[in-house]
Amino acid sequence: MEESFDCIIVGGGIAGLSAAMVLARNDAQFLLIERGEFSGSKNVSGGVLWGRDLARLVPEYWKDDTAAFERFITHRRLTLMDDESAFSLDYKSDAYAEPPYMGVSVLRSRFDRWLADQVESAIADSAHPYGSFLATNVRVDEVLQNDSGRATGIRAGDETFHADSVLIAEGVNNLLTRQVGLHDDYVPADHMMVGVKEVIGFEESTLEDRFQLNGDSGLTNEFVGAAATGGVEGGGFLYTNEDSVSIGLVLGMEDLREKGDPESESTPYDLLTEFKQHPVVRDMIQGGEVLEYSAHTVSNGDIDGMPREIYDDGLLVAGEAANLLLNAGRAIQGMDYAMRSGILAAETVLEAKEAGDFSADMLQNYRAALESSFVLKDMRRFQNAVHLLHREEMVDLLPTLVCDLGHKFFQVDGTPSKKVHKLFRESVNEHASYWELVKLGYNATRSL
Repeated sequence: MEESFDCIIVGGGIAGLSAAMVLARNDAQFLLIERGEFSGSKNVSGGVLWGRDLARLVPEYWKDDTAAFERFITHRRLTLMDDESAFSLDYKSDAYAEPPYMGVSVLRSRFDRWLADQVESAIADSAHPYGSFLATNVRVDEVLQNDSGRATGIRAGDETFHADSVLIAEGVNNLLTRQVGLHDDYVPADHMMVGVKEVIGFEESTLEDRFQLNGDSGLTNEFVGAAATGGVEGGGFLYTNEDSVSIGLVLGMEDLREKGDPESESTPYDLLTEFKQHPVVRDMIQGGEVLEYSAHTVSNGDIDGMPREIYDDGLLVAGEAANLLLNAGRAIQGMDYAMRSGILAAETVLEAKEAGDFSADMLQNYRAALESSFVLKDMRRFQNAVHLLHREEMVDLLPTLVCDLGHKFFQVDGTPSKKVHKLFRESVNEHASYWELVKLGYNATRSL
């Protein structure tokens, strides 16, 4: 008799591994299939994993000398840029220095591999140490469905594997989600962005001195302004790792396509190069060595970019495959959404196993759980903020106005100084109108 699993997980990223950990801890039998040589082998660079779900999956992970996080985040900075200057909002607090941390920076190639090792340990400690497997270097070509459309397993080349449920956690290039009919052939370009990123290495002591880091503490810095992105919709970021920084841009795909020209400096790599040459950024990365370069497609956080549904008969979709991401101005949240959705998907599989029912009626509990979690609550609550951040006023007008006001306010040149309200009026008259600012402020207040 052919072996059948409780669940087949397609994808060994954060969503898939988080689901696998929950299943292993609850003695379910599963098969996780990863296309890369190992979990994380297809991922370079990284970002910040926000929230405390990691401590839930790996209790007291911070005490593990092998734990593959880089730094815990205690310092947040938002920088508005024009062509030659920058104005930053800066917040630093030791309140974020106590575990379980608010956020940790990670390099995905290291972090995913470590998390996979934790899953392997959980399998070994489970009631079925030989009943679950992590299979790497395998590409899933098709989700198998019976005549009624229920998912029954997967096909990889000439081999088929069967299960009561299939969890698609394949990432943003969601070929299988489209194959099973939960997503359109292609996500519209105005719902997608292109992330370009470099990892730049430093001596650890140099990094800590330059960014005023204490021990394993870390910094995140987001950048807003046409000067950061070459006028393309989007923004920049910099995160500190143990002995490197991850630096890059996230660019609107549709806007990039309309403004991009291979013969001009509008390709993603060229825009990143220009960003790194801005006076403020240049000083931050001076003397570093480029270790990695990567480009990646991501959702822009518009909830309309999600699949039509994230469950069906015998089927669940989690993480980037479900286009779960949010950038509402406070942080770029994606990995924490992947982790929470993977956890909730696995918990739903366990409920279905106990009930002996893997129908859509049962698996819709996953949707309900995700709706009740911070993931979809925040995605719905901050949709106006997502749209606001992509407006031209946020990319051009506001950073230019704020930097000009900063230039006027901080200038000391031996001439009589003006009151702030007069400086503000001058900047507004030069770059905008009071009515534009009132509308922008009103929209920002309601959105955020």
